Amino acid sequence: MDFFQLRITDHNTKARSATLFTANGIIETPVFMPVGTQATVKTLSPDELYEIRSQIILANTYHLYLRPGDGLIRGFGGLHRFMNWKKPILTDSGGFQVFSLKDIRKINAEGVLFQSHLDGSRHMFTPEKVLDIQRNLGSDIMMVLDECPAHTSTTEYLYKSHELTLKWARQARQIFERWEPLYHPQYLFGIVQGGINPDIRSASARLLTELDFPGYAIGGLAVGESKKEMAAMINISTDILPADKPRYLMGVGKPEDILNAIESGVDMFDCVMPTRNARNGTVFTKHGRIVLKGGRFKEDQEPIDASCDCYTCRNFSRGYIRHLYNTGEILGLRLATIHNLRFYLWLTGTAREEIMNGNFKLWKDEMIDKVTHTI
Repeated sequence: MDFFQLRITDHNTKARSATLFTANGIIETPVFMPVGTQATVKTLSPDELYEIRSQIILANTYHLYLRPGDGLIRGFGGLHRFMNWKKPILTDSGGFQVFSLKDIRKINAEGVLFQSHLDGSRHMFTPEKVLDIQRNLGSDIMMVLDECPAHTSTTEYLYKSHELTLKWARQARQIFERWEPLYHPQYLFGIVQGGINPDIRSASARLLTELDFPGYAIGGLAVGESKKEMAAMINISTDILPADKPRYLMGVGKPEDILNAIESGVDMFDCVMPTRNARNGTVFTKHGRIVLKGGRFKEDQEPIDASCDCYTCRNFSRGYIRHLYNTGEILGLRLATIHNLRFYLWLTGTAREEIMNGNFKLWKDEMIDKVTHTI
């Protein structure tokens, strides 16, 4: 069976629904992937993730390599067995850490030399090394090593960065073709970069397409550029990337950004926003954001969102969850995390339904008007 099967494309936009087939289960798109950086989605168990209908989660190659080590995870039989997760997993390549840890890394033609943020030890990430790590982890979808340049980078730097990322992608594609996975079939995605330069972004998408990856990610966005710039780069990428391959927008983002990207033809998303905001007391609803720590919710007996089907909204009030935050009880963070992730999964799942019903554009515009408000 093919890895990717396109189902229905919305005739009024570039939005589409599709199905991805992996050894650990199918993925129906558009899809949001909860972030499980350290082999766990913060505060939640796998059973809780199943209950909110998570189809796939994301784990971090760099962090798992440092701790507990990909060799140790291989000894457990791979990441699925290590964390007892029975559905697909996507692992990144450490490319975002090239951006976020710029003060403790050095880039050269061979790869990236990191100084561990844990103990100061030095580690070289090459295109082959990151594939070896992800092979040991046994993720279903792997990423090539790339460089994520700052949005303020000069044209000269962006071009050199693009050439380096493309070189690493070619190396990774060749390496991937000659080795066997340890546990089950794995799929390798190339990553489109180029900052906010339309010519370089176009060249990146076009030249990566020639390498015929099973799927493609759009990287280097939501790093400080404007909404208009981000939208333009997404559209440039999806206009060039093949329609018969999945498209993954890395690290985005806000509900309205996800909906707009779906309209532009993106299939897959991840972001720490729902879990991080939950830990800080902000929750997302179909009617806007709520800052639960606010005093006006002290006596509020309503659920976070009466129309939500998650465990939190079926059982607890805003007033109770506010109390948990104010008393430092971990349950408050867990309940908010359950709700926020369920909202994001509902959002992408409903987008799929509306695409299939031919009503996506109208629904999307109405939903953006709601979710951008603070209640």
